[in-house]
Amino acid sequence: MAKKVTLKDIAAAAGISPASVSMILNRRSIDRFNKETVEQVFALVESMGYQSSKGKNYSLVKPSDTLITIVCPSVFNPFYTTIIQGIEIAARKQGFVTSVHTTYWDTETEKFIMEQARKFNVAGVIFAMIPQQPQLAYELGRKLPVVAIGDRCGDLELATVDMNNFTAGQLMGKHLLEYGHRNIAYISTTLNEQHTSRVRRCQGLEAACKAYQGAGLKVFTKEITPDYEISNVDVEYTTGYELATTCLKQSPETTAIVAINDMVAYGAYDAICDQGLRIPEDISLCGFDNIFPSRLQGIGLTTIDNSLTECGKSAFHLLEEEIANYERHGKFQSITHVEYKCRLVPRKSSGPAPQK
Repeated sequence: MAKKVTLKDIAAAAGISPASVSMILNRRSIDRFNKETVEQVFALVESMGYQSSKGKNYSLVKPSDTLITIVCPSVFNPFYTTIIQGIEIAARKQGFVTSVHTTYWDTETEKFIMEQARKFNVAGVIFAMIPQQPQLAYELGRKLPVVAIGDRCGDLELATVDMNNFTAGQLMGKHLLEYGHRNIAYISTTLNEQHTSRVRRCQGLEAACKAYQGAGLKVFTKEITPDYEISNVDVEYTTGYELATTCLKQSPETTAIVAINDMVAYGAYDAICDQGLRIPEDISLCGFDNIFPSRLQGIGLTTIDNSLTECGKSAFHLLEEEIANYERHGKFQSITHVEYKCRLVPRKSSGPAPQK
């Protein structure tokens, strides 16, 4: 059995007294020590695996830090920029500033961002999506507060702001089915377990279709690699155009297309028009997210609203709670979930199914 690391061991390695180590770790008169000594002590605590008898978690992260790292796939889609602005609205009121980092769904980039957040002692990290590597996020969460925004996942061991995408899919499905649509298509970028919101929206649509006799759902997807995504700023639009074109060719009986999000729906919109079809007279088109362009008169996209700005604000408030929890208990342990109800926003892009 390995010998338990003590304050004396840390002190000996750092070349200072145990009393000084204790003062640094508990932040008592810490200003009397130079920056290099403080950093060395915390580095030794981590590398040597020191733990206090009370189980207190020691970290260089301080509640007074004011820099928040925001992690998101990209800033081209207004879905993420709206969430980011919501975070910043709340953060600035409390004197915090933000730093935005994009991953383009690349796991190595996500890992690097988390490592840098830990290294540079930010006040906390907010993921504008569910982390692709939850275990790394959990480990980070033991050192500083971490909050995620995304699909409702009951087993996620992080504070989260949840969007119930299954219910969103059901709402959209019910809307179209009540209009008489029975041949519905779902088009999406990469559809796998790392993109739970996309999967859950599809499952919600499927569940809605099962409740109506004769209704069916066909799924069209395209795998998008991180390299392709970072090299093509219009990847969602072009994917929507391509998948809608494929759908109309392979399944001409389709009367309604549901896109994974509004950006993909815009590509589908142009593809439908280029085929000489009318929206919604010949085919209905819907999306998710209710980003700003969807309300414009020339688009009028039926979509699902998830209160994106409010989600961003709530994510910051959860982060604040985590920081306060550290002040009280010396560790980050709260797992709080806040869920926003989605709502259907019907517009002119959806209508009664045509009689074919």
